[in-house]
Amino acid sequence: MSKRKPHNMRARLERTCRALVTANRAAVVNIDPSGQQVLINWSNLKQIRVRQIVDAICDIPHRWTIYLSVLCRTELGERYHKSVEVAPQGIYRAEHLTDVIEAMYSDLRAKSNPNHLVASGWIAIPTDTTIDEAQAAKVFATVGAWNQQRAA
Repeated sequence: MSKRKPHNMRARLERTCRALVTANRAAVVNIDPSGQQVLINWSNLKQIRVRQIVDAICDIPHRWTIYLSVLCRTELGERYHKSVEVAPQGIYRAEHLTDVIEAMYSDLRAKSNPNHLVASGWIAIPTDTTIDEAQAAKVFATVGAWNQQRAA
């Protein structure tokens, strides 16, 4: 007869939190130069204000997908953006992602035309998924990234 594994409350809590985040399709969106940071449902584009989901994202380690983008506008007013998607290997807490984000973020900003730069931002999704360019553009438009003042 096989023995059952003992009850592990931490593992149970992590599974519950990951299911809550996945079901609500939560994503953290950050926009610079304003420094605005919003928790949003990336599929229906509504802001999430539930404390349990915020705690589930911040306190529990996840597999992350990070979409970094630089939003630019030409002299003629045409919008374009340069983007890169990063998926760090492993499970990380939100606070440990700053090194990955900063390294890729500064590299992407350096490659863009500073005269065209309007804003820059990132979308961090705490699940192992990909986001396409059109969906990311909708998310950035929803949080008001294109309405930023030009970066210095």
